[in-house]
Order: sequence, then structure tokens, then C-alpha cells
Amino acid sequence: MSLSMGQLNVKQKGSIKGFAPCEPTYRKRLLAMGLTKGTLFTVVRKAPLGDPIEIQIKDYNLSLRKDEAEAVLVEIEPLK
Repeated sequence: MSLSMGQLNVKQKGSIKGFAPCEPTYRKRLLAMGLTKGTLFTVVRKAPLGDPIEIQIKDYNLSLRKDEAEAVLVEIEPLK
């Protein structure tokens, strides 16, 4: 079952599975930020109202707006 990135809680880990239907230019922008299929990430923190959300992906931290995070479909990684 795929969730949107915005549905994850702080410290949850996931992998990117794809994108919800959106404008091609918007999808291109998300891909340019490193949000490619199969990439692992960790939710670092969320603002009180959920906007923005900060994730750690590859070797950097990235902040996404709520609508950007909702466009990214993810799968939760099991805890080890």
C-alpha cells in the first residue's frame, strides 16, 4: 500500500515508489531534487501544521511544502 510522504510521522523511514498524478513540470522538479524511485529517506521533522516537512535523503536534508509531499508516493520501511 502506497502512502503520500506527508502522511509519515517524524523518524519514520520510507522509500519512494512514484508520484501521484501531477503536472509534468512539477514532477520534473521533484525528480531534480533527488526524489527518484527507490530512494530511501527519513522524516526529520514537521512543522506544527505539517507544512513544511523536512526529510533526510541521500547526503542532505530537504524541506518540502505540504502539497509537494502529498505528490510523492512512498512505502514505509520496516523497523530494524
